[in-house]
Amino acid sequence: MTSKETPKGSALHTKTAGWKHSVPVRYVLFLLFIIVFYVSMSPQLLPERYDIVVGQPSEKEILAPVQLPNTKATLKAQEQAAERQKNSYRIITVRNEQIINQLLDRILRLNQDDQVGVMDKRAIYRQEIPVKVQDYVQNFIQNNQFNYGEKLLKELEDETSKQAYHVSEETYIKLPSITPDTINKMRPVVTDIVQRLMSDQIMDAQAVRVKVAELVSSSSIDSRVSREVAQELIRLVITPNKFLDEEATTAAKVQARESTPPVYIKQGDILVNKGDRITEEMYALLNENGLLKDEVNYWPQLGLFLLSALLGFGLVMYMRQSEGAARFKYNNVQLLMLLLICTITIVFMHVVHFVQTPQRSYMGYLAPVAIGAMLITLLIDIPLAYFSSIVLGIIASIVLNTHQGQVFDFYFGFFAMVISFVSIFAIHRASQRSTILKAGFMVCLFGALSVFTLVLLNNNGWNQTNTLYAVGCALAGGLLTSILVVGLMPFFEATFGIMSALKLVELSNPNHPLLRKLLTETPGTYHHSVMVGNLSEAAAEAIGANGLLCRVGSYYHDIGKTKRPSYFIENQNNMENPHDFIDPKLSKSIIVAHARDGVEMLKDYKLPKPIRDIAEQHHGTTFLHFFYHKAMKQAEEQGIEPEFTEDDFRYPGPNAQSKEAAVVGIADSVEAAVRSLRKPTVEQVETMIEKIIKNRLDDHQFNECDLTMRELDIVAQTLKETVMGIFHSRIEYPEEVKKPKLIHDNDKGREVNESTTSVEQ
Repeated sequence: MTSKETPKGSALHTKTAGWKHSVPVRYVLFLLFIIVFYVSMSPQLLPERYDIVVGQPSEKEILAPVQLPNTKATLKAQEQAAERQKNSYRIITVRNEQIINQLLDRILRLNQDDQVGVMDKRAIYRQEIPVKVQDYVQNFIQNNQFNYGEKLLKELEDETSKQAYHVSEETYIKLPSITPDTINKMRPVVTDIVQRLMSDQIMDAQAVRVKVAELVSSSSIDSRVSREVAQELIRLVITPNKFLDEEATTAAKVQARESTPPVYIKQGDILVNKGDRITEEMYALLNENGLLKDEVNYWPQLGLFLLSALLGFGLVMYMRQSEGAARFKYNNVQLLMLLLICTITIVFMHVVHFVQTPQRSYMGYLAPVAIGAMLITLLIDIPLAYFSSIVLGIIASIVLNTHQGQVFDFYFGFFAMVISFVSIFAIHRASQRSTILKAGFMVCLFGALSVFTLVLLNNNGWNQTNTLYAVGCALAGGLLTSILVVGLMPFFEATFGIMSALKLVELSNPNHPLLRKLLTETPGTYHHSVMVGNLSEAAAEAIGANGLLCRVGSYYHDIGKTKRPSYFIENQNNMENPHDFIDPKLSKSIIVAHARDGVEMLKDYKLPKPIRDIAEQHHGTTFLHFFYHKAMKQAEEQGIEPEFTEDDFRYPGPNAQSKEAAVVGIADSVEAAVRSLRKPTVEQVETMIEKIIKNRLDDHQFNECDLTMRELDIVAQTLKETVMGIFHSRIEYPEEVKKPKLIHDNDKGREVNESTTSVEQ
């Protein structure tokens, strides 16, 4: 329930008049968001351009704005790699032993033919023997067109013809004299020698033919004539079998060029020194990478500005939508803190990007992108953390991108949002510092899982080594994130006075100076505060409010009573009530002063504002009926007209501005009311809680907070159940329970006897 109109004289109006709720300041902060986004993405999207002329000295030192490809050096490296690539050769097995067998068969048949004279035989041998080898090779080429390719077979033909052996004239003269028996003895020997020689890789046939004489001489051929004929025939059929494969060589060189990694100029390296004369090479390098100011082009700047404005506008719209009924859910302090958190996160992105290269793009997974989501969750708001994670994920996909000509890198954007969402889920209920480390392990796990998922989706783009490096960087990034969050939390808590869950747990320590003061000087108030903490925490959690804030706020809500402890009934042990002897208006001033005194004490000890707000607002502007009626009675007895009104006997307020302050106020009244009953019954407790809530509702105490009627019903029911648990030994049960019965005490493992009106535990 939110009041549509805020009284001008109220404390809320006074507070909202400051810079924390100033609309112009808010616009300035949103403009700073746009500037931060623009500056963070400009190095990737808008490299600085220079106005230079070939032959003229450079007026400034030119550094590589990002990692730039060096085209000339890359081409040189590729050519060197191609030159180092050896030629590819192909072995073509022609089966030369078949050629020599065909020659021996022809000699055997012709020498057995008595009708052909010796001179004719010699003429036939001169004509047929040299052609036999060429014909055999030609048949081989025709039958293997698809096996070796046209170019390779052409080279076979040319080399065979070029290195052809010319048989001596003496051999043609001796051939007709070779008998069939001699031929049959020669056949296995020469066939074996040919096979042995052709089993080697031969490019120069002449070098192999030199070995023939030695092999034949050491063979079983004993006739001199036979050995000479065998040597000549073997030399004739020896042909080259190793040939240059031009297509394979060209493909290998192309592969060598393609596999040569591009040469890059690292970000920050000097491209041109100040005063250096601009050479054609320098000019070409700058021109290739779009660093020259040849033509003024503002479109990229406009595009980046619009992108930054859209991201900032998205934050504006989300926050306006989230404010709902709460007029100032996000104040300027929170916006400033959000701006600082986003800036820190982006700075860490750039630090990691500085060590990135296209070959080591996986280093981007080391970026602690989730620190923004964690800090926003712990210090500001969970829904805002989710939306901010989307914005930071978009920025991460630009800042960590190592692909030239590509605006966004989906991999890094997806990775950033996954680990941010996981970190929010893991840390949203953090109650101690160790929870941050546990959240860091969750970020490690899901970060590595998301990287592995992306690798599987792009199985051709990553090798095993890069995959392991990427997963390792994701794991290290999660640990780095938790360490940075632990280190940054105290800075934000101290600088902005933030009330995080971790800070609340620290403030709940009984050794805190204020709580020790409360315990030693006002033990009754201390006990009352602890009871209120139990009640308010249960009620707040039931409606989705911050239960831990209610508990810790309850511990400090009555700290102002330590200034005048004896004027409050819970501290009046074995003593008369001083209010019986003083003017009711003075009593009223003393009573209402404890809220103001408490706020001052909390400020002195630098406790965060949410705690101070609970101490200031838990009574709201409620009416002090007792002292008002006492003052009216005194005026009536004195027969004078009262010079005061009901408004003079109200707390100064302000009314509760949050659910937590409202819940603590209700729990405070309920605890005090129940404690005042001697023997409370269940019906009395239930009626009393409903009456307290109804009176505050009728008194408009909830008009400035966003409690709904349904939530008030839940608070009432929760308080009733909690009161029954806390004050169980004092509450009388309904009278219809009259027969004693045995019940089982689970905690102690024994049976106890229940009386007709109450039970002892």
